[in-house]
Amino acid sequence: MSVKFALFQPTLLLDEKICRKNISNMVNKAATNNVLFRPHFKTHQSIEIGEWFRELGITAITVSSIKMATFFAEHGWKDITVAIPANSLEKDRINRLAKNINLNLITADIDGTKKLASILEYPVNFWIKIDVGYHRTGVLYDDYNVISSILEVVSKNKNLNFCGFLTHAGQSYHCRDKSEIIKVHNESTTILLDLKKKYISQFPHLKISVGDTPTCTVADDFTMVDEIRPGNFVFYDIMQVQISACEKKDIAVAIACPVVAKHSDRNEIIVIGGGIHFSKDFIERSDGNKSFGDLVVLDENGWSAPIEGCFMSKLSQEHGTIFVSDEVFHQIEVGDIVGILPVHSCMTANLMGGYTTLSGKKLDYFDIRKEYYV
Repeated sequence: MSVKFALFQPTLLLDEKICRKNISNMVNKAATNNVLFRPHFKTHQSIEIGEWFRELGITAITVSSIKMATFFAEHGWKDITVAIPANSLEKDRINRLAKNINLNLITADIDGTKKLASILEYPVNFWIKIDVGYHRTGVLYDDYNVISSILEVVSKNKNLNFCGFLTHAGQSYHCRDKSEIIKVHNESTTILLDLKKKYISQFPHLKISVGDTPTCTVADDFTMVDEIRPGNFVFYDIMQVQISACEKKDIAVAIACPVVAKHSDRNEIIVIGGGIHFSKDFIERSDGNKSFGDLVVLDENGWSAPIEGCFMSKLSQEHGTIFVSDEVFHQIEVGDIVGILPVHSCMTANLMGGYTTLSGKKLDYFDIRKEYYV
């Protein structure tokens, strides 16, 4: 259970070959459908992984904060969407970005739109976030009064260039098979198409943008939308496997964890690798138990398929508890390094703050603690 280089602490391993394949597959899907591929970089948050996208012709990206947008702008990305309602308190950062790049912002209500309009010194592209059933944020798709009120604000402000309607159909994460994912895709795109038809005469260049990994992975037909913005697909994870969005062989990251204790009375292996490494996201297994990740065997070429019946059953801050079979219990020793496929790769990557490839190369990562300037 070893890789090509020495490990002594929890380390997020990245299989570059799998990651590049995932990127290529989504690039090809967008090209086949003749839609703009604007990948969400919040999952990997890495300049070097971003370059793998750029090698395939990607020039427009999505991020989850103004600070992250500034980080990528510093590294040559000039067309960036910040896919969270604009925070007018960041007016200096927003205006600095708007002056230097093609900045795309979103709003989810009339008050936010008015606030944004009041602080802009430079033009920005502007999307209205539509709630198509996830109920996280966004204007309800049939609330035409709010939509029209937002558009009235837009029409009176020279710095707001209305692009269209944007959504994230996050309810797809509650699906359990491909047919349910396709249903979410069809319903959400139909809603946006109806909105486009309603307002296209007023805004002839109006576009629609969708963005969740499950529908962007499973669905084949995106000819009815203008751009797609998935993010998690770059790594995938156990949650995506559970909802049938991908297979376990598509997961591109695993955390290598040192084994520090064994408890034969309950078939548990204790590792350094807890909530501060994985987050505490979990899935419910078919036997009713919670799983915070799947156990894999690490080797020089990556990792094995998950070991049947062996999973991370508990997490505290630093400790991880792995339930294993009798056979596996006797195969693992204190001092070994084991691998865990994460339930949620976005949160795991964010907490780990960097990657080590299978060849031992360390990749950079966005640091929320630093200040960035365009």
